[in-house]
Amino acid sequence: MPRESKKAKRERAVEICHRMGELYPHVESALNFTTPFTMVICVLLSAQTTDVAVNKVTPELFSRWPDAQSMAQADPAEIAEVIRSIGFYRTKSVHCVDASQMIVADFGGEVPHTMEELTRLPGVGRKTANIVLNKAFGIVDGIAVDTHVFRLATRWKLTNKPTPLQAERDLLDTIPRELWGPVNEQWIHFGRDVCRAQRPLCDGCPLADICPSFGKAEGNPKARKRPTKKEG
Repeated sequence: MPRESKKAKRERAVEICHRMGELYPHVESALNFTTPFTMVICVLLSAQTTDVAVNKVTPELFSRWPDAQSMAQADPAEIAEVIRSIGFYRTKSVHCVDASQMIVADFGGEVPHTMEELTRLPGVGRKTANIVLNKAFGIVDGIAVDTHVFRLATRWKLTNKPTPLQAERDLLDTIPRELWGPVNEQWIHFGRDVCRAQRPLCDGCPLADICPSFGKAEGNPKARKRPTKKEG
């Protein structure tokens, strides 16, 4: 198969974004938040944990510690008890308190709204910062590459990089800036609904004609090697 030119890949990426926009024109975050601060904590907690699991613990969490000022004074052990049903709850409880203390001490109690400042907060990496900037402040400074976005970008051969951070650089170079905003949420929905990690629904996929991995994704029955007579 001939190597795809950068121009062709860019055109295909634009078409993917347009089709995602048609499929998911009004996507919203699955996390329940009310303020930039609660958004930071929600996304911080969601690492390697489902949004559903996070939404189950945050009502009590935010009823007890609704802002940075109150959470900065909390005992991490008490927070850990509230969020113990989610993964890595002990580490995340410490991050909640440490991030809150930095928000109070360094930013006057207000969540910062630049990539550089957000990624200074304990437990907040570039992915989290991208989501907070986009959802809480309407600022698009990149594309949050989580497990769904990383999987889809790889299957669609928009990147071949081994890490989400490197994959984001490829996506930013391939997708026009004006299309970055909804990528994370739209691709998450598509990754859950159609292009699943296991047994993706390739039959009837709306991207079948432009997907270089159509029918070949791991876990798809079509991708399984047919046994030869010797094997069978």
